[in-house]
Amino acid sequence: MLLLGIDLGTSSIKASVVDAETGNLLASAQYPEIENTISSPQEGWAEQAPEMWWDCVQKAVQKCNALQKYNPKDISAIGIAYQMHGLVMIDRNLSVLRPSIIWCDSRAVNTGAKAFDKIGHEKSLSHLLNSPGNFTASKLAWVKENEPKVYGSTFKIMLPGDYISMMLTGEITTSNSALSEGIFWDFKTNTVSEDIMKVYGFPMNILPEIRPVFSNHGGLKSSIADALGLKAGTPVTYKAGDQPNNALSLNVLDPGEFAATAGTSGVVYAVSDVVSYDPESRVNTFAHVNHQMDNQNRLGSLLCINGTGILNRWVRDNVANGMSYQEMNPLASSIKIGSEGLSILPFGNGAERVLGNKTVGSVFSGINFNVHSKGHIIRAAQEGIAFSLKYGMDIMAENGTSPSVIRAGKANMFLSDIFSKTLVDSTGVSVELYDTDGAKGAALGAGIGISYFKKPKEAFVNMKKIGVIEPDFKQKEVYENIYGTWKSYLEKNIRE
Repeated sequence: MLLLGIDLGTSSIKASVVDAETGNLLASAQYPEIENTISSPQEGWAEQAPEMWWDCVQKAVQKCNALQKYNPKDISAIGIAYQMHGLVMIDRNLSVLRPSIIWCDSRAVNTGAKAFDKIGHEKSLSHLLNSPGNFTASKLAWVKENEPKVYGSTFKIMLPGDYISMMLTGEITTSNSALSEGIFWDFKTNTVSEDIMKVYGFPMNILPEIRPVFSNHGGLKSSIADALGLKAGTPVTYKAGDQPNNALSLNVLDPGEFAATAGTSGVVYAVSDVVSYDPESRVNTFAHVNHQMDNQNRLGSLLCINGTGILNRWVRDNVANGMSYQEMNPLASSIKIGSEGLSILPFGNGAERVLGNKTVGSVFSGINFNVHSKGHIIRAAQEGIAFSLKYGMDIMAENGTSPSVIRAGKANMFLSDIFSKTLVDSTGVSVELYDTDGAKGAALGAGIGISYFKKPKEAFVNMKKIGVIEPDFKQKEVYENIYGTWKSYLEKNIRE
């Protein structure tokens, strides 16, 4: 049986085809080759066109088929992973009403803060496991207040993956996991939150039909099947946000297991069976892909840093004179640990949840024009990204969540030895690397959804570990001093 996975990322869309029996990746392709742009009409805004995503999805699947490694008609199920927390709004003709307000958009911070006060902090945290913050529900409330004509024309709102599923099948569905990441889900009642719907004045019928994550979300329309070379009726049987899906792709499904990713944003994700929350909502809790499967709680505690890979890309484009990432890393390796006093805060991609939804911006500190070069900036950026994740992991530890090992795909920032070693040596936590990614995880999720795999764990019996990065505890004191300096710059900027 063949399975198709689609990973709707911020930078590009990736499609992968997996042989369910062996777990082998038969083909993979992404579109575009260069990175998609994020529109920012005003400071703190971040938007992308859902129509652009759909175009890229089709082209990625067609590129995958063109490799001629399989018969597209043999694909039996489709899984979708997608960038989290985005807002898509459609009218009754299923046409998009406005660009999607995506995950790193900051415009709804104040909207969410007011709702947090109205609902009550303790009630909000105990029921939603988060403050309404800058999540999907608050973004919709911002549109309601500031773009009333758009809101008045709205038939349904969706998360990004729900939109792609709708374009494939014509059906509009979502899941408890998706609604929890949008802060629409009440974990005490296991239903849509009446508090959120009431405080924002949303009608219940603005939400899609709710189905389990692993279930039939509709069959492929004939016209789309013809365009993509697939079978009409092929079901979409899995949809999940990119971080729960990344955890799934790494077989992180049970309490105490940790996953990490470092693409445009950086995330450490821990699975728990305890319905709990961070009192300050710096780390957020959502329904994991297998939450309530077999009536068991499976919550994902998510630490997110907005400005990780996007900082590395900014350095490549504006400092490294168009060098490739493969060329940047050896240059940075020639610089001593600590970048000779240069520190970079990577928080230049909107409001950061880990900083209490403050927008502090990126900061270059301690730069010396007589000492520091291009290589220093590259290294300091990667060290700063790793330190930001350590900062968040320390918050997770305050809440009783500490990893002994983290699983990650060997991709994005984990292709850099500097970033990987800085993260491992500064935290003292080993990282296991696997040959997997979001698109492959989505494909295997589809196999779970079609019941080819009876239990989620069965999908990963052939998963291969390709490396382990162990901490060098001899470097502990060195990193403690460097991190201490970096943290003092950060806290100074938070106070200001």
